[in-house]
Amino acid sequence: MSAIKRFKVGQRLSEVAVHNGVAYLAGQVPTDAGKDIVGQTQEVLAAIDDLLASVGSDKTQILMAQIFMANMQEFDGMNQAWDAWVPAGNAPPRATVEARLANPDLKVEIVVKAAVSQ
Repeated sequence: MSAIKRFKVGQRLSEVAVHNGVAYLAGQVPTDAGKDIVGQTQEVLAAIDDLLASVGSDKTQILMAQIFMANMQEFDGMNQAWDAWVPAGNAPPRATVEARLANPDLKVEIVVKAAVSQ
């Protein structure tokens, strides 16, 4: 069995764990809660890009995405940012749900799993 590798490890969570060629990212949230849904989503997607790159992967390798939104009425704005980010022909399976986020000023949180070249 291959070892589990954890990256950006904190007391409460690791930002990424890699096991058997799959990267598991913690839920990514924006740092600027003052942005609108498009801006918050863009910020989260940029953080995902950075974390995936740090473990030798990228957005074309995403196996599954889970999106949590504080208000589904902002779905179109989130999709505007998402559609501009996802490479053509590489849209991963995705689930989007409305959920109360830990910080009431945040509008979106995204979790992804991605393949990693070994």
